[in-house]
Amino acid sequence: MKREKRFGSFCVLFLVAAVLCLWGGVGAKVYAAEKMSACAADKQINKEISPEAQLVSLGCFFKKWEGVNTLHFKVSLKNVSDKPQRFRVNIFLDNGKAVGGLIPRKTKKGLVKPEQTASFVYPVKNMTSKAKSIDIRITTMGK
Repeated sequence: MKREKRFGSFCVLFLVAAVLCLWGGVGAKVYAAEKMSACAADKQINKEISPEAQLVSLGCFFKKWEGVNTLHFKVSLKNVSDKPQRFRVNIFLDNGKAVGGLIPRKTKKGLVKPEQTASFVYPVKNMTSKAKSIDIRITTMGK
């Protein structure tokens, strides 16, 4: 009897370990699908950035969103002022579409502190290809 219980518990542990290994592989594939690339040629990106902010990175990738493989923008900003800040990001595309929001999105945990970097990902609904030109505007709240 004891031998059968041990064998049964061993089988359960083996199945749990196998499921966890497979689950980890699926997660790796999801992150691998988010390969960042240039959003457009440098000449085709018009930047208007507040002096309190520094654009650390602007990258694009395609990822499923609402059932469609959609263009996403990842924007990373650094607060170069001496005061905590909240930034407004607007991204305008050549086809008339636009996305944007606030960094940080919520202020419950505070604003972006001086010399700190924050980022956010913006999906562009129904955009299945890259834009030819991009206008990005970054301002501080209240300006």
